[in-house]
Amino acid sequence: MVAEPLFIPDEDIRILTSIASSRTEEARKVQRANILLMASKGETRTSISKKLNLSRPTINLCINKYREAGLEMSLNDTSRTGRPSNITPEGTLWIQSVACQKPKDLGYAQELWTIRKLTKHIRTNCEEAGHPAFKSIVESKVWNILNNASIKPHKIRYYLERRDPEFEAKMQEVLCVYKQVELMFDKDGVLIPMDLPKTVTISYDEKPGIQAIANVVEDRLPTTDHGFVARDSEYKRLGTVSLLVGIDLLTGEILPLIRERHKSSDFVEYLKMLDCAYDSRDTIRLILDNHSIHTSKETREYLATVPERFIFVFTPTHGSWLNLIEGFISKLTRACLRGIRVKSKEELVQRLYQYMSEINKEPVVHRWTYKMDKQSPG
Repeated sequence: MVAEPLFIPDEDIRILTSIASSRTEEARKVQRANILLMASKGETRTSISKKLNLSRPTINLCINKYREAGLEMSLNDTSRTGRPSNITPEGTLWIQSVACQKPKDLGYAQELWTIRKLTKHIRTNCEEAGHPAFKSIVESKVWNILNNASIKPHKIRYYLERRDPEFEAKMQEVLCVYKQVELMFDKDGVLIPMDLPKTVTISYDEKPGIQAIANVVEDRLPTTDHGFVARDSEYKRLGTVSLLVGIDLLTGEILPLIRERHKSSDFVEYLKMLDCAYDSRDTIRLILDNHSIHTSKETREYLATVPERFIFVFTPTHGSWLNLIEGFISKLTRACLRGIRVKSKEELVQRLYQYMSEINKEPVVHRWTYKMDKQSPG
């Protein structure tokens, strides 16, 4: 049997649907949202009672409250008479101000509050602060006070503060380089032939600490019984290597150098490798970050021996996303290094070189699409 549908506006239907499917709302709110939604579809109160396992009076009360007072009243309990609250607005502000301080600044070892620790502190110090009513305050009440003010002193949300005063200028310089590179291709993406001398642009970075990890027991390959690689959880560390790598933005070629670490001498060795790889009349322009080895005394001494051969374009501090090589390193991490196991550090080095050699068989020219007017990467 179908009853006369309860009329509910579309906006209320949207809110009720969201509440009914929520996993974080109070159970009673979810129940009441379902009652109203089912009533709006013309279901009888008997049918709603059976499906939701609720009494008829409960269903009648919810529907009648909606008709008489609207959505808010139908979803929430009306306040009951009783002892008046002894929590003053000043007391609420004091609790919030305590929660906005670090426990360590109040003499505790902890960095962040827990509700239990905060409640205990409030009980201990409320009289001295002029709020003796909080002597027996419970954790749930403290939680409600903080929640109503959207204060979550137990959580950390990370952000990155822009500290480079020349961020905008350095960013524009890098983007201008990408624009210059783009102009060296025709409308079909084909590199326009150039006479010597020309400028070669390399997007460069390092990936230090790549771990060589060996299995203690050989992996078990996928079978029809278990369609995945089975691996013993124990492993052996064999050391680490560092990858110094660049991408030629004109050809897409990957230019790697793998060493034990990435010291100034290793960076100079990489520069010498580039010097040998390109025509002596070319200018080699590197886009790179502000790591100390890029401006060290050893690096400067080498650059002085090859004047006008290299140009360094530095990304701003915390502006690594401006460097195209970051995308390749991310891909290498996901596609090659994820779950890799080797029998020696030498095998790791060989497989890294092999991976980049395979990429170079079909190089991809990396492009930067940037909306200069919006100042955001595209």
